[in-house]
Amino acid sequence: MYICFMIEIAALRALVAVEHQGSVVAASEAMGFSPSAVSQQIKKLEKQSGVTVLERHGRGVLLTDRGMALAEYGRRILGELEELQATLLADPAKPSGVLRLVGFSTACRGLVGPMLRKLGTAQDVARTPGAAAGSGLEIRVVAEDPREAVQRVATGEADLGVVHNWHSVPLAIPENMVHEDLCLDTADVLLNSSHPLAGRTAVEPSDLMDERWISTPAGAICNEALLAILAGLGRVPDIRIYDPDFSTHITMVQQGVAVALVPRLGRPELPAGVVAVPVVNPMQQRQVGIVYRKTMMASPSIRHVVGLLREVAGGLDVG
Repeated sequence: MYICFMIEIAALRALVAVEHQGSVVAASEAMGFSPSAVSQQIKKLEKQSGVTVLERHGRGVLLTDRGMALAEYGRRILGELEELQATLLADPAKPSGVLRLVGFSTACRGLVGPMLRKLGTAQDVARTPGAAAGSGLEIRVVAEDPREAVQRVATGEADLGVVHNWHSVPLAIPENMVHEDLCLDTADVLLNSSHPLAGRTAVEPSDLMDERWISTPAGAICNEALLAILAGLGRVPDIRIYDPDFSTHITMVQQGVAVALVPRLGRPELPAGVVAVPVVNPMQQRQVGIVYRKTMMASPSIRHVVGLLREVAGGLDVG
């Protein structure tokens, strides 16, 4: 006796999202659907497959053994479908469609903005007959810290991520993703021009032990990089102010109430009264790179945008 059934791709996507996000509500938020719509897809999947894939657990749900097995198959099927769409079904000479890009804030200012300008210029040219590639490509951008960006790309919520990786704070990259380097970004200590160290050509961690700092929020990668500066000396930075925006850091330095560790990428021209001094032994640098899923390696849209980002990065003076 043979049983034949057909499973819809949308239903598989719903199950994979629930398995990754941990709940129907979280999966619905990630997919941009209502919880009831996701639940309907799960019920449809159970009807199509003839197996129960979810079971209630308290106020949430858990995947059954068969649900977990089906989710694993689903990830493979969805990955192969994505690879098919990104390669064989795509025109290599004409990047097109919607590409979802996620990147950290200073990369959005220093890399993504100039890349979008280049893309826009190419699209203007492409409106003429026989024009260059890129005219059908639409890019949507969301600003996220690197860890969140990696997760968004890994789970298919985004297609391309711009991330940074401090040597003192490694960034974990899942096995289903590719990481490519773009450029090195150096971080300087910003000081008020009246500060005793403002006239130095460089400072070492031991020079900074007694400073009052402004930092990105606790747990952010740049905050952890700041903590690492003094960790070898057995000290913790005296952080008086937490703010996610480096523009606020610059203002606080200008007012003489704190010093700050601020990368060069995307940094605006410093106002009068603020001096940037490099930190050495070790230098404070982060590797800026891009991440995408292995299934998208040959995607014309990914390759086109990566190429534009490389052009922008090659013209920067941030290392």
